[in-house]
Amino acid sequence: MKYAHRTFLWSIAPFTILLVGIFGAVQQSVSSTVRQGLRNSLRERQAAVASMERRAAARYSRALRAVAESAALKAGLQLVLHDGGKEARLTLEDQLKEICDSIGVDFLLISNGNGVPLAGIMRSGDRISGMDLASIETPTGEYLLHSGHIYRVTPIPVNQAGENIATLSVGERFDLSEFNAPVALLRSGRVIDANLPGFSLRELESGLRRCGRDSECEFSLRNETYLSEVLENVRFGNGYTLRSLQNVDRAVSPVQRVLRRIFVNSGLCALLAAIGLSAVSARSIVQPIAQVVAQLRNSAGSGLPPEFSACASPVREIRELMASFNDAAGAIRDGREELSRAYVEFIGSLASALDARDPYTAGHSVRVSEYSLAIARRLNLAPQQIDEIRIGALLHDIGKIGIADSVLQKPGGLTAEEFALIREHPVIGRKILEGVQGLAPYLAIVELHHENWDGSGYPYGQRGQETPLGARIVHVADAYDAMTSDRPYRRGMRREEALRALIRNAGVQFDPLVVKVFAESLGDEGDLRPRQNVSLANLARAIRGEPVAAAQEASRLS
Repeated sequence: MKYAHRTFLWSIAPFTILLVGIFGAVQQSVSSTVRQGLRNSLRERQAAVASMERRAAARYSRALRAVAESAALKAGLQLVLHDGGKEARLTLEDQLKEICDSIGVDFLLISNGNGVPLAGIMRSGDRISGMDLASIETPTGEYLLHSGHIYRVTPIPVNQAGENIATLSVGERFDLSEFNAPVALLRSGRVIDANLPGFSLRELESGLRRCGRDSECEFSLRNETYLSEVLENVRFGNGYTLRSLQNVDRAVSPVQRVLRRIFVNSGLCALLAAIGLSAVSARSIVQPIAQVVAQLRNSAGSGLPPEFSACASPVREIRELMASFNDAAGAIRDGREELSRAYVEFIGSLASALDARDPYTAGHSVRVSEYSLAIARRLNLAPQQIDEIRIGALLHDIGKIGIADSVLQKPGGLTAEEFALIREHPVIGRKILEGVQGLAPYLAIVELHHENWDGSGYPYGQRGQETPLGARIVHVADAYDAMTSDRPYRRGMRREEALRALIRNAGVQFDPLVVKVFAESLGDEGDLRPRQNVSLANLARAIRGEPVAAAQEASRLS
């Protein structure tokens, strides 16, 4: 493709992308506005329901208080409380039936002070019958579901001599058709009833399963998006919830059709104008560059370097570009060197980036490096080996960058699959680092720091001294810091508890000598006092093999 054509495409493409982006943003804004409108409408309906509930409660309040003070009711109640026989319960049911007829309610249940039902009646059409007390749940909310019907329940205390002896629950039938918007009644995730026409309860239950316990969620029914919210003002208790069902696509689609029509008409006009402007702009950009290309081709044919100073280009930028060609070549060489140094420092900073993914592991790599350094010094290892252990410890968990946050930061126990994924991080870490020149000395620590002394570790199940000493040291330091650090699901151990755990597993999980030396280090405040974080500059110098200043070393160890 010619440069002129590419220039034209690069001129028109951003404008086209901008148009599409603006249209998408407008559509998203409209969709968001409509969704917010649906939420506001739902809240208004909830307020209306709450107002209706308050009016209903006020309407029955005076009559219900009079009922609760009925001497006949209290006498029948006392008979049941003292006798408890069938005849006494039937007598109390007859009194409840009279009350039901007098005040026109659909549900009456009387329970003792402990909430145990004593007697109850309910209306079914024109017939009033007693309840099966074994099948009814004591109302714990403002609504009750019984025998496939919903009742709006008002509890009234029954007092005698200033003491509460029972509770009278009075209820009216409540039908979902009273709502002027679609709703669904659920219990423990199962849809019990709904007033959304054209959908079975099973379909609704399958769609709402995505909502879980969220108050607000979106789900799909027959390729249409619905917005659902829990109606907070309607409290059933006993695991029941009432959810609204709002068709978002149906609310948004009319506005989107208008927007698409406007966008097609105005967008085409703007695109045609942009094509003309882009063609002119491409010609003005390409023409002076074509002159330079022609001169370069001539110089290639002659084998002589081009004389760019002789290019009589009217474009000042082109003249400056050719004049600075040699300077640019030198700058490129310098830039490559700077990039190489920055790349080495960036690899070191990955350890800090890993810790930053989880506030509970912040500083873990640095602490493991400090513990490992203390052990290595007590073992009187060579300075170069000590430095390799220190830096290897900083990078030991670099492979966890390849593990998902949902697994790394899971607050509870891991599944077998998740644990298998975690066990891959040493190998992932080696793959990350092995292609970087200068990091080869640290690969063994990164890859083998989870190998156990008895061969039960991973990834290769190495035994004893088959695992390099540096990896065995980091293994102990890593385990100690993990045990003494707080996690979302547990508090960190005290130092003494963690040390006892290390000693108990010496010779099984850990190198006994390393554990012994580490235990001695814990008693020496000079080795293990809190230190400042190791800077990326020091890490980069160590990776390149450059010496670290003595003052900096003393500061790190102080």
